[in-house]
Amino acid sequence: MAGWTETFRGVIYPWNCDHMGHMNVMYYVNFFDQAACHLISACGFKWTTMGEEGIGFADVKHVIEYKAEQKVGSPIVVESGIVKRGRTSLVAAHRMLNPENGELAATMEVTTILFDLKARKSMPLPEDTWPLIDGLLVEPE
Repeated sequence: MAGWTETFRGVIYPWNCDHMGHMNVMYYVNFFDQAACHLISACGFKWTTMGEEGIGFADVKHVIEYKAEQKVGSPIVVESGIVKRGRTSLVAAHRMLNPENGELAATMEVTTILFDLKARKSMPLPEDTWPLIDGLLVEPE
């Protein structure tokens, strides 16, 4: 296993928080989604090329666990990896950490499918991406 790859780094701002003073769930998803874009790039997919070729990734399942509330001013880091490579799909894992105190804030596991946007159906992952994908394999938490 290659280990986790940092895919996002940020800070919690007041507008990321809800009326209870901690980060709202929609921002967890937002930060994990940004991390996923970097992970997909590390797998060998280039977003501009995918757009030109009419392909993309379609998430079909998210499993999120919220572990510790994050408040205004908290720095966050998302680390990501691939749990499984299928014929047309990837299962990715993301973990959000507070680097100041080492606290695990949240985890998300995502199943995503390589998608032909014109035909509106899944398509096989290109063989030339397999070594890059396999190089990002991690054990989920």
